[in-house]
Amino acid sequence: MAGVKIQDIRKSYGAAEVIHGVNVDIEDGEFVALVGPSGCGKSTLLRMIAGLEPINSGTIAIGDRIVNNLPPAQRDIAMVFQTYALYPHKSVSENMGFALKVAGTDKAEIARRVKEAAEILSLTDYLDRKPRHLSGGQRQRVAMGRAIVRDPQVFLFDEPLSNLDAKLRIQMRTEIKELHHRLKTTTIFVTHDQIEAMTLADRIVVMQGGTIEQIGTPLELYDNPANEFVATFIGAPSMNLLDADLASGRIEIAGHAYAGPSGAGKVRLGVRPEHLRLADTGLPMQVKVVEPTGSETMVFLNFQGQDVTAVFRERYAFDPGQTVHLAPDPDHLHCFDRATGDRLAG
Repeated sequence: MAGVKIQDIRKSYGAAEVIHGVNVDIEDGEFVALVGPSGCGKSTLLRMIAGLEPINSGTIAIGDRIVNNLPPAQRDIAMVFQTYALYPHKSVSENMGFALKVAGTDKAEIARRVKEAAEILSLTDYLDRKPRHLSGGQRQRVAMGRAIVRDPQVFLFDEPLSNLDAKLRIQMRTEIKELHHRLKTTTIFVTHDQIEAMTLADRIVVMQGGTIEQIGTPLELYDNPANEFVATFIGAPSMNLLDADLASGRIEIAGHAYAGPSGAGKVRLGVRPEHLRLADTGLPMQVKVVEPTGSETMVFLNFQGQDVTAVFRERYAFDPGQTVHLAPDPDHLHCFDRATGDRLAG
């Protein structure tokens, strides 16, 4: 196994630069997720690590080797794609062992590695089947098995769960996390789904527009987002941002004041949906839509022309058009500069 060190990586297509001096250090055995909206550069960065995309400047090191000019086959990585990329005419066993066969590995060793990977992934009973006879989840396991048999220094996952239905995605998330705990191989996982990133990763790299907005553990990003983009991207439903004023260390909004950072100016008060509570003296909001899910009640509201989402564990029966008063939990407030979007530390 090995860590991955990315230093000042830049990538351009013609005159358009799409990756702008990215720096990330990934420890040996760490599980890191690259997240961000479509077009933010996360898959491009992964493909540069894999050697599928050339870089314009900077360095990528896997272990103690700089791999900028090495072809993918010499980087000691294994990649799992969104589309599985299985050979339809080959059996599960043949698909999993194909790369080893091409590399000239002894047949007995191929059989041993395939058997071991199949046991890890519960594929032992399917080794003689063709991919067309497997479910989507089983095909994804085969793609993962093909990566495991190579015993690489680094696993690369490029949105591997995006083709699966919601229930199967949850199951596969669990299996991928169990696999990482068992193998402890350095893993870089690209996804646009922040829930996947939150549940799988040791650390998350949040990207936007070819740059890194913040790197941290899931709870660090959730509790202390560096800016409004991270605040609204991490967490589902996303954080509410309400226009307010900052004066003498107090955040003032609609006649209410809450403790805030020092300074003064136009700010946005950030409060997560689960940190809003019913209160006689709270902020007046008009109910738009109520979504009961059984375990919780999600309510969409309007406050001074701004959309607000609240989540309650209790089962409230609100009516559209009804005015309710909600108070933010003072222990879980965030304050952002309205002009820059940066978090204001208090």
